[in-house]
Order: sequence, then structure tokens, then C-alpha cells
Amino acid sequence: MIHVWNRLPTSFLPSTTPHEEWYKKKPDVSHLCVFGCTAYVFIQRDQRKKLSSHAQKCIFVGYPPGYKGWKFYNPTTKKFIISECAEFDERYFPGLTKGSNAIPVDLLPNLNCGSAEPEESVPFPAPVEIPSTMVPPITLDYSPPQTPVGTVPPSLPSTPALRMQPVDWNNHLPRIPALQLGNLNQDNDSDDREPSIDPESSIDLGGYGQIDLAESVHSSVHNTDPPTYAAAMKHPDAKQWQEAAEAEMNNHFENGTWEYVPKPPDAKIIGSKWVFVIKRNSDGSIEQYKGRIVAQGYAQRPGFEYAEDATFSPTYQPASLWLILALAARNKLYLRSVDISAAFLLGTNITEEIYLRQPPGFHRGAPNMVCCLRKPLYGLKQSAHNWNQKLHQVLTDMGFQRLQSDHAVYVYARGDSRIIVPVFIDDITLAGTTEEENDKMVAELKKHFKLRDLGATEFLLGIAITRNWEKGTISLSQRQYILNILECFGMSDFKPVYTPIDPGTPLTKDMCPKTEDAVMEMQSVPYLQAVGSLMYLATTTCPDISYAVGVLARFNSNPGPRHWLAVKHLMCYLKGTLDYKLVYGSGNQSNELFTTYTDADYGGNKDNGRSTGGYVTCIGGTAIGWRSNLQLFVTLSTTKAEFVAAVEAGKEIKWMRGILGEIGYSVTGASTLLIDNQSALSVSKNPEHHGRMKHLDIKYFWLRDEVEKGNIAPVYIPTSDQIADVFTKPLPQVQVERFCEMLGLKLEL
Repeated sequence: MIHVWNRLPTSFLPSTTPHEEWYKKKPDVSHLCVFGCTAYVFIQRDQRKKLSSHAQKCIFVGYPPGYKGWKFYNPTTKKFIISECAEFDERYFPGLTKGSNAIPVDLLPNLNCGSAEPEESVPFPAPVEIPSTMVPPITLDYSPPQTPVGTVPPSLPSTPALRMQPVDWNNHLPRIPALQLGNLNQDNDSDDREPSIDPESSIDLGGYGQIDLAESVHSSVHNTDPPTYAAAMKHPDAKQWQEAAEAEMNNHFENGTWEYVPKPPDAKIIGSKWVFVIKRNSDGSIEQYKGRIVAQGYAQRPGFEYAEDATFSPTYQPASLWLILALAARNKLYLRSVDISAAFLLGTNITEEIYLRQPPGFHRGAPNMVCCLRKPLYGLKQSAHNWNQKLHQVLTDMGFQRLQSDHAVYVYARGDSRIIVPVFIDDITLAGTTEEENDKMVAELKKHFKLRDLGATEFLLGIAITRNWEKGTISLSQRQYILNILECFGMSDFKPVYTPIDPGTPLTKDMCPKTEDAVMEMQSVPYLQAVGSLMYLATTTCPDISYAVGVLARFNSNPGPRHWLAVKHLMCYLKGTLDYKLVYGSGNQSNELFTTYTDADYGGNKDNGRSTGGYVTCIGGTAIGWRSNLQLFVTLSTTKAEFVAAVEAGKEIKWMRGILGEIGYSVTGASTLLIDNQSALSVSKNPEHHGRMKHLDIKYFWLRDEVEKGNIAPVYIPTSDQIADVFTKPLPQVQVERFCEMLGLKLEL
């Protein structure tokens, strides 16, 4: 507490402080906070999981000596934390506030551990309520189209400031005035300017090409998207970018997304920026120029600018989409795509008070004017959730039912009429029994949303979709995407190979760099970017590379030169299989709707002895769902490794039966699970080999219950016909080519 006392007047220094007397200047007390208040402490990236919360709720308990930061207590973990990055809510004091939000007093730390006798507790003062101030209505010297400025609502009580080190934006791009829109184009103050991005910054690939840090792998070949509004106005296509920006602004005016108000005192202002993107067709040609105003939602605070439980929005699983496409090919369903224009702006109205800095290049009014948001905006944490709520309400009113197996898939069923609708944010695909039914539903959607009718589905999420009505097939291809990443990483001229991973070169951690110089040398290689771009392929249209990508991803934290050579090898394989397509509807249609294969490679990982398991589910001889993953623990025999892999495949079968039933395709009888290990097959049916299986967790015996219920039927298959083999181990070229054909990957020119 000496840190605080030195900044307080004393009986000997009633009009000054010890700090001021010693340093001859007034102390900075901006970092001082009310003891015992609630604080949200930032969790470092290496201490949290990918989708977990970025902050932990704690209690502020003081200032640690020798550190520039604060000291906190976490009642959940019962640990003290020192951090310099936190947000304080000085309205609430855990343990003292009466209500559901109070933290029980018995969870609070004993802060008097150094005292022989407990001190007399001193109650904290109740939080002072700051009266809300009314901001009078204002009238500006312009009239935006269909967006009158109304009375500004009362401001919320003063909220505490964000306790973070300020970002130093020294390099600002010059403000480029917009070309039209009359008086909209006034110079913004320096706070509105965006940081410059050096277009020359690049990563050395060690002679294998270069990748621009500002570019996206998805469109690396053609990517000339300007990073800022100022850069867009200097771009050769400045006219097109300006038109895209004006169209975006007009959308907001028509939608009433915000109102212009003077900045309220002590209000937190969320930043805004422009995102410019060229949307392209499947062949790489330009479809349209798009500009988006995006809020910098990372500055939002939970409980203030958004609710922590109102950020989730479902998107369909890849297996759900492939299942629908396979059913469309099998039953001759008509596919139709629509794109909702400015979808996030159409979501349910936001209930929080959010102030946004005006978009660069389009400032209105006085310098202190900001945007008070009335509707969701791209970049806000709650925008996707609000849009999904609105879309769900509209589809439900139209007679659609949301599937419990996948909350992003809807089904409309009336008599013989059936329409399946998978939704990926604002991209909606319809699979209907007739074109007239699709037309009717698109017309109904137009009554609620402004949308673009894209006609028959030909391009979806970067995947080219080709329909052959004569053969009754639907083909999926990412040829352009593969060409892009080959060009991006400077590997377009490499010679093709015909195995995804070299069977004779196992990859281990012994190949990782062990010296600081070796690590620094590998940091110039874009290993993570390459593996990330390949992972998208492995989960969409290239099941044959799933195992190779999974192995390469094990070394993301510290890759070595041999690992980078394996990445190059996989790129060469993609070049050799560039024209492969995932073809649905071309195989033999059996009485059973789908079949599942499962396999495991016992002890395949030499670094830790764990096995790699995999499975694939096929409809009509083409894969719709697959997985290759390293098992979570070391198994003691081939039987156990195969059995654990079979359990994972069984869960996929259970989900597949459920979603097919909800769509309207009843699955009668047991679903076949093909296993190439006789011992694992026996264990999945009966409690055999008890002495060797008793140590497994009880959850793995769920498969045996499903077999007894008649939902799953394990069947033996020879290893030579086990398709799942390609998901568990490196294979020679002959087997790779054979299994690719069995997966439905076919060469179509």
C-alpha cells in the first residue's frame, strides 16, 4: 500500500503528496482503481484455447511492488494474478453487492494473512450512481437521405476506461477526400486515420517464392485489394472502389444503421475501418467490387457493449453440405443460390449503447460527431448472432423447421414438396424437388430481405459446382484455389508427384530445429500459412490429403527444413491432381443409404507412440464426411487402437442417421461399419478380451450398446479394400490412386 500512500496527502503534507515533494511533479493517478472492484483480466494466447474466453473475471486487490500493473484475485481458481492488461468495472464489488452477480464471500481471499489477529473489517462505500445527462437534440447543416437525426437518448452512466497501453499510430496515411456525395467529404481528425501498411513487407521463402503479408491466400494471385480507404483512392481502380464505398454508405442511410450525435462525455468510442474485397467467380474473373464498413469489435467490453452469451451464430458442417449435394444428385433435386445483401445490417436491433467513430473518408458534421448505432454492423461481436436470429425468425414464419442435428440447416416439407436449405451466414442454398418451388421461396425471401438471386448453384464458398443432368452427377472442384496457393508460395513450376506424403520419410520432432539460429532461419519460411491453406482443402474437397495435412500440422510450433520439404511435396501432389473432382451420383446406388469405413495405424506416431485413427462415410461411392486425427492417448495393442477409431466412426454414424431422419430420409435397419481388424470387430459386438480391454474409459463401450440396439452393424472388410487406410498412414502411389477412385475423386477435364 506504500505505492498508494505516497500519492495521498498526509497530516504533515495536507496540500501535497510525498511523491510530489520528492519528484517535484504531480503523480499520475490514472492507473489507480477502487480496491475490491470487478476486473476482467486479459488471458494470454498461450494460456487459453482457441475458442475460450479472452478474459477472466477477477477482483482487484492492489498494486504489486516492482511491477507496472495490477494485482488480482480469481475466486474460481483461487489464485492471485499480476497483469498490466485489464478492464475495470468500478460499479460492482464482489462479496458486497447483493444480487445474483455477487461472488460469495467465502471465495474471497484472506488478505490479512500476515497479521497475527484479524483487523476490523471496513465496509466499502456503495457505488455512486452518476446521473444520466440529456444531450439536447441537434440539427446539422445537411439532410442525409432517409436518415433524419433524432433526439439523442440519455447516455449511460460513466463507464471505466480501458486499462491498456495506448497504441502508437505514428504512420498515418494522408486523408483522401471522397469523390462525390456532396458535403460528406470533410477532413477527419487524426484519430480517424488508419495506419499505413508497407506493401513491400514480405516473407523470404528461401528461394521458393514470396508471400505478401497483406495478402490472403484465398486470392493471392489476383489480390490487389487496398488495405485502407486512402489506398483505395490511390488505386488504379479508384473509381470502382469509390462506387463500392458510396453504395455501402447508401445502404446504411437507407437501413438507418446509426444516427449522428456529439460524442457523449466519457463514452467509449469503437473504431471503424473500410474493408475492400474483389469478389471473383470460379474461374478467377471479377464478379464485383465490394466495400464494407467494419467496426473494430475487439475493443468491445463484455457486459457493456455486448452480452457474452449473445455472440454465437451457427454455420453448417461441411458434411451437412456434402450430404445435401449427394442427396440432390441421387434424387435430382434442383439447386439454387441466393446471397443476402448487407445481411448483418438486417439483424435484430442492438440493445446496447454503442458509439462508433465515423468511417474514414465520409465524415459528417463537427469533429466531435460520432455514430450512435441503432442496428448491427459488421465487426461487432453480436452482429452474427443478431442476423441469425432475424433469419431464423423469417424462415420459421415461412414454414421451415430447423434441424437439431445442424442448426444451420432448415427443411420445408408440405406433402410431396420438400426444400432443404443450408445456411452459411448470408449465403443460402436451396435444394428443392422442383424449380417452381425454389422460385416461390426466393420470391418470399425477397419480401423480407434485399438479395441477389444467383440462379442455379455454380460456386459456393470458393468451390466450383458442376451439374451434369445427363449423367446425374454433381462435381465439386477447387482447381482455381489450388492454382492460387501454388502461385502464392512460388511452386507453380514444380514437377507433380502422385503421393500426398512420402512413405519412406517419416516426420518426427527430431527434425525440428534445436538451436536459436536454426529456429530464426525457419521463421522466414511461411510454414503456418501453407499448412493453413492446405487444411481448408483437406476439409472440403480433397479427403486424400487429410492425413498428410494432419501430420504437417503437428509441427506448426517449430517446423524444420524436412517438414518444409514435406509441405512442398504435398503442393506438388496437388499440382498432379489439379483436375480431380469430388463427384456425387456416379457410383452404384445400393439399398443402404450410406456406408462408413474406419481404420487405425497402431503406434504410427514415433514421437509419443500414439495411433492415428480415421473414418470416412460414403453415399453412392463418394465421400461426404471424413476425419483423420491423432488419438488422445497411447493404446496398448492394435485391437484397442482400431476399437477407439471405430467408436469415433460410430459417433459419425449416429449423427448421420439423425440428420437423415430429420431431412426426411428414414434409415431402416443397422448402418454398416466396415472394420479390417477381426479382434476389434469381436470387441465391438461382445465383451471379449476383458483382461486387455478393462482399462479403457467406459465411454468407449458406447459402441457396443449401439450394436446391441441394432443401430450399427460392424462388418469385416479386407485391408486391401479398406478406404479409411488413406486417412491413417502414408501409402504408395498405386494404393493412393485406387483409394482416391473409391472416395469419388475422379479426373474430369
